[in-house]
Amino acid sequence: MEGVSFLLPIEFDLVATFFAAVTGAWAASRRGYDLVGAFMLALVTSIGGGLLRDSVFLAQVPLAMQDARYLWTILAALLAGTLTYRYSERIAHLFSYTDALAMGVYGVYGANWALISGLAPAAAVVVGVCNAVGGGLIRDVLVREEPLMFKPGQLYSIAAMAGCILFVVLSHQYGVDDQHAAWVAISVTLLVRVLAIRFNWTTVAVRSWKWPIRKDRDS
Repeated sequence: MEGVSFLLPIEFDLVATFFAAVTGAWAASRRGYDLVGAFMLALVTSIGGGLLRDSVFLAQVPLAMQDARYLWTILAALLAGTLTYRYSERIAHLFSYTDALAMGVYGVYGANWALISGLAPAAAVVVGVCNAVGGGLIRDVLVREEPLMFKPGQLYSIAAMAGCILFVVLSHQYGVDDQHAAWVAISVTLLVRVLAIRFNWTTVAVRSWKWPIRKDRDS
């Protein structure tokens, strides 16, 4: 395909898996889960989006089920998350920033994988966004929290979408080297998410939208 030369190195996905699993371990520690609960939450948070990408959209055996490095990465993240939980509670927004980094990497990797698999650019953006937010969505559901992407609040899925669209446009439309396009898109996703947290850029509920009401006047 034009502008899509090769699949991004698996290290991109492994890095995202590590950071996402760390946030899962932090979420488990916050709720007082035991080791089994922490492992399961780290697992679904880190590979949930990839499982959705591979099994639902691309109809193939999930990559995480084919390569043992994913399991070792999750175990390492579980250990790191357990040991650093207290620091995550003390440093403002550390959880959100770590989640944003994982989200950015997952988004471009999912979009790149979709393009390589032959999906259209618009579909690749959808796959990338689902890859980016899928794990966090499952995590929130399992801990009985309303998912961030479902409610008004600081830009979340929109940040992932911005990065995915930028990656697809740069790599597919303009032929920019995949890795260069990936780094730019990841940076934009992270920047949008960080600025949204810093300056409280938020969405609003649909029911609060105010449409102009036209009143007919008697002539």
